[in-house]
Amino acid sequence: MQSAFTTAQSSSPYFDEARSAEVVNARMSENADARLRQVMSVLVKHLHAAIKEIEPTHEEWFAAIRFLTETGQMCTDWRQEYILLSDILGVSMLVDAINHRRPSGATPNTILGPFYIANAPEYRNGSNICLDGKGEPMVVEGRVTDINGKPIPDAKLEVWQTNDDGFYDVQQKGIQPESNLRGVFTSDAEGRYWFKSVKPRHYPIPSDGPVGKLLGAMGRHPNRAAHLHFIVTAPGYEAVITHIFTPDCPYLPEDAVFGVKRELIAEFNKIDDPQAAQRVGLSSPFWSVVWDFTLAASDKPMRAIT
Repeated sequence: MQSAFTTAQSSSPYFDEARSAEVVNARMSENADARLRQVMSVLVKHLHAAIKEIEPTHEEWFAAIRFLTETGQMCTDWRQEYILLSDILGVSMLVDAINHRRPSGATPNTILGPFYIANAPEYRNGSNICLDGKGEPMVVEGRVTDINGKPIPDAKLEVWQTNDDGFYDVQQKGIQPESNLRGVFTSDAEGRYWFKSVKPRHYPIPSDGPVGKLLGAMGRHPNRAAHLHFIVTAPGYEAVITHIFTPDCPYLPEDAVFGVKRELIAEFNKIDDPQAAQRVGLSSPFWSVVWDFTLAASDKPMRAIT
């Protein structure tokens, strides 16, 4: 039978190690937003459980606080170090997966990345988005359909990638042409699209800040697997934010931000045929990629990508 002392102790508002999370969560007002109460209760519970398992020294805890302080100080209008931290811990991909559970067969999502720019130039199908002439020529083509294989005309396909030096255009203002390797295409009446570019290559995420130092301390590299970014949208369908990856990249199984999904690894076929190259307006040899996007129907209004 529980004694009066034990009962009083279990409901005490005063701190003790065994009941630390319970004491903290009990301080929240019943008038606080219900979702905030839920989120904070879970965070406090798991944070306290982690601290009890780790048992950090005072020096270790202040080192963690310094790391978070330096992470915030690294943030600018063009760089969000906290998003980078979320990325390298796999949290960004987990949040994205939870929020984009789709029917079987629909193209899966992956993370947006920090270098998306709205209002990229719109091109006709067949145009070349490589403006600096660097890299191995490539043609990408495919269809946009629903999960039943019905073509979706007038779908918008936004694409962007790094140049052959491993930089996005916004990272090299004044060096790369504006909007290099970036553009918007529209599927035709049969849902088809195609464009010319260059084969993507792997590149490192920014590693000169606290997140990069953390990667190094954990014995991890900062490299992203080679990929092209896509956003595919059409009225009446859920927007797809995704990548397609090259199958021969050495960093495919260890992408720094966990962005690779098996279903997003494409076939890149090298075509050494001068006549085929002439037909698509490229030099030989060139890379050929056929990639179809399958969209899931949605009755929700389309939201702006941010």
